[in-house]
Amino acid sequence: MQETDKDSVILAAARRELEDRAAQTGSTGRLRSSADAYTGPARVRSINVSTRKGTRKAPVASGVARVVEQHGLAEDAHAGHWHRQVSFLAEESVAEARAHGLDVKEGDFGENFTTEGINLLTLPLGTQLRVGDEVLVEISQIGKVCHTRCAIYYLAGDCIFPHEGIFGVVLNGGEVHVGDAIEIVRMGDGTCTFTPPEALAEVERARADGTL
Repeated sequence: MQETDKDSVILAAARRELEDRAAQTGSTGRLRSSADAYTGPARVRSINVSTRKGTRKAPVASGVARVVEQHGLAEDAHAGHWHRQVSFLAEESVAEARAHGLDVKEGDFGENFTTEGINLLTLPLGTQLRVGDEVLVEISQIGKVCHTRCAIYYLAGDCIFPHEGIFGVVLNGGEVHVGDAIEIVRMGDGTCTFTPPEALAEVERARADGTL
């Protein structure tokens, strides 16, 4: 998630708070959810969209959204003909951020689908997920590199989406409803033909450097 106008108002104060906390504890405390938090069943907890890229997303009021093949959510600015058409983040990850004192909810990290009951990080690239009755998504990227820091990062000392968010390409479109089941149709082999090599290289460099 990138900085928004709303975030910039509190950014300087948040940065000072983080510096004070780090000075007192010697650590900023990295946000990570526990593997024990995922108890199933796997389902869609929230569907979120935004009209601009790089902003918080808002839950779809109707609880229903149309997903377009090789594009993404029909009403979302992040959709398009590239490898990060839709994004997922677990509610368990959002809960971990709340446990660090952040007032955050579904969509605040910019994810399209807030999931529940499925540990997304155990799914390798190329894994195919059935979302509801119609939509089929292939995982194309795990984590992301944030080139700018948002207010959440400065408030918590970290942002959980770069570590625990995943992205996918829509192989089959259709309707998705809040509460729909998420099913693993095929486990991947760690590769995805839709993902540019340079995108994977950027993520791997960040992990090797300890920044992701």
